[in-house]
Amino acid sequence: MAAVSGSYLEGISVSGLSSPRDRNKLKNFTGLWKSGIDYEIIIIDDGSPDGTREVAEQLEKIYGSDKILLRPREKKLGLANRTPPRSRREPAGRAPGRDKYSVLLPTYNERENLPLIVWLLVKSFSESGIDYEIIIIDDGSPDGTREVAEQLEKIYGSDKILLRPREKKKQKEGNFDIVSGTRYKGNGGVYGWDLKRKLISRGANFVTQILLRPGASDLTGSFRLYRKEVLQKLIEKCVSKGYVFQMEMIVRARQLNYTIGEVPITFVDRVYGESKLGGNEIVSFLKGLLTLFATT
Repeated sequence: MAAVSGSYLEGISVSGLSSPRDRNKLKNFTGLWKSGIDYEIIIIDDGSPDGTREVAEQLEKIYGSDKILLRPREKKLGLANRTPPRSRREPAGRAPGRDKYSVLLPTYNERENLPLIVWLLVKSFSESGIDYEIIIIDDGSPDGTREVAEQLEKIYGSDKILLRPREKKKQKEGNFDIVSGTRYKGNGGVYGWDLKRKLISRGANFVTQILLRPGASDLTGSFRLYRKEVLQKLIEKCVSKGYVFQMEMIVRARQLNYTIGEVPITFVDRVYGESKLGGNEIVSFLKGLLTLFATT
């Protein structure tokens, strides 16, 4: 999916829109209108047999065809055979009933609303006997929201109210053409992968760094922000199919002298379904890597 705002296009990667529970994922994106951002949501369904297409059509009727655009996938780009969805995984060693809930509250000019929402959350969690923490992420509010948050921290305790100022926006900070999330720099990482998957990803990035010297640390990730005109130019240049196109986008960007900024991210593996990465995709990736090495 992609949301267009001004002259930038921000890509939102949604993995696994093919399992029976994925219909609920589509509904989670319909709150964009609350932010006041001009947007469009493009749903590219891969022939889901569970009725995802029908749900998308309902959403189009509700929110309008100018906001919800349906685009059936033309063909599969070398994806391996899918396996049935598995049940939700529980982390090993977790004791039942001992979960801790973290509530993230991004704020901007919310000095009047913040005390009320925090009081309601504390009241609800306390009455339910649930362990919790409330993380307030203020975006430099000029109305004194930060000061109110500090008072709440004193009232409820620093173990319950955590203050986290929002980091500078990377694109505005460096005026980059592309900003890429990286799992392999700073405090970035992955959660939920087994050793095999980690070795494949690390190995792919390591070999790519040696052969192509792309000037970016994470070539196989897809969490990126592009200037709209830059994205259009790169799409025109790229010829790869399947997963390898993510790598080619960065390599072509380097060729065209576009600037690339990186932000550490933590990638969390899907809860339902299986990864589509299989033997065919690995072979295709290696072929694409060698092609780029020979032509760039």
